[in-house]
Amino acid sequence: MASAITNQAETFESGRSGKDVRSDLHVAFTPQAAGGLEIDLKSRVATYYGESIRTQAEQVLRKLGVAHCQLSIEDEGALPFVISARIEAAVRKSGLPKSSRALSEQMPLPPASPRDRLRRSRLYLPGAEPKYFLNAGLHEPDAIILDLEDSVHASEKFAARILVRNALRSVSFGNCERMVRINQLPLGLEDLEEIVPEQPDLILIPKVECPEQIIDAAQAIAKVCDSQRPIWLMPILESALGIENAYAIATASKNVVALTIGLEDYTADLGVVKTMEGSESLYARTRLMNAAKAARIQAIDSVFGDVGDMDGLARWGQQSRALGFEGMGCIHPAQIPVIHHAFAPSESEIEKALKIVAAYEDAQQRGLGVVSLGSKMIDPPVVNRALKLVNTARLMGLIAAPERTK
Repeated sequence: MASAITNQAETFESGRSGKDVRSDLHVAFTPQAAGGLEIDLKSRVATYYGESIRTQAEQVLRKLGVAHCQLSIEDEGALPFVISARIEAAVRKSGLPKSSRALSEQMPLPPASPRDRLRRSRLYLPGAEPKYFLNAGLHEPDAIILDLEDSVHASEKFAARILVRNALRSVSFGNCERMVRINQLPLGLEDLEEIVPEQPDLILIPKVECPEQIIDAAQAIAKVCDSQRPIWLMPILESALGIENAYAIATASKNVVALTIGLEDYTADLGVVKTMEGSESLYARTRLMNAAKAARIQAIDSVFGDVGDMDGLARWGQQSRALGFEGMGCIHPAQIPVIHHAFAPSESEIEKALKIVAAYEDAQQRGLGVVSLGSKMIDPPVVNRALKLVNTARLMGLIAAPERTK
């Protein structure tokens, strides 16, 4: 171990502590040439869990091949997967090879995510903040995003990558689709190397401007993980060039299931102000939506940044659905029910669609090629739209699934 460490006198740190910190810990690792494992622990819960924290720390160090060191831990109620991640990050900063891992306990994987599942809401969780992970699924978004990009300071990206990897192994997010937003390529390729073996359901790729970036990401995923379980891709288009290449990006890999847009970066690229009305981004949003529909994938809108304006969020969501989008991002749990309501079909829409579907099924049973409802003939595109709306309403739990005939 001593030969692998760059400077034995240096101390390497990871994590955070303090009165405003919870569910995390700060670790300071100082490698030594001799003396065994010296662990100094300060914890809010030392009376109850001090011994188990100390035992886990020793186990992690030994897994990483550390025989001699000083390890200082300031614990603020961290769970085992966080403890492992913070210690591993500090130790690996000292010069251990990339292959060194101290993986946390692995829960059974949830069922694989269907390609066309509901993606009305996706809740962003800062990848360096474990306090947000544990209860995220209780808010019932369609997806959670463990974010390694904009919400993580540059100095914390390495440690956040390990923390997110452990969260994928050890945290249950309920029925949520488990997404990870990696960093902009090429840094994002290092994220993929760490997290893909834990088989997230979907990877968000930020600031995509050309199809080659999707190809690079898809190849990196295939190189790291040869599982038959799919890992879907959602490119984020955040520039004028990305929007102009939307269809090529959407069709760059068979695993692309949706396109989405980042309006803050897009409007910055245009040099215009982002407004509540969104007129400055209407072209980009409709261009993206049309490219997604042409590629037979989902179009997902951007986040709504004002968490205090629920009326504005509702209006934005309703407009977004009217344009053809199937969901949007959210940055606060309070936005989730508003978004779900905005993307839900109305009672009158469902009622009309059910009548059209019933007429279509009746025509099919009678061997008729023409569908009629009352005195009106129903064109095939109208039937297809009604069938899709009814299926979506069932997925949302707005109407009951049809009874199976025995």
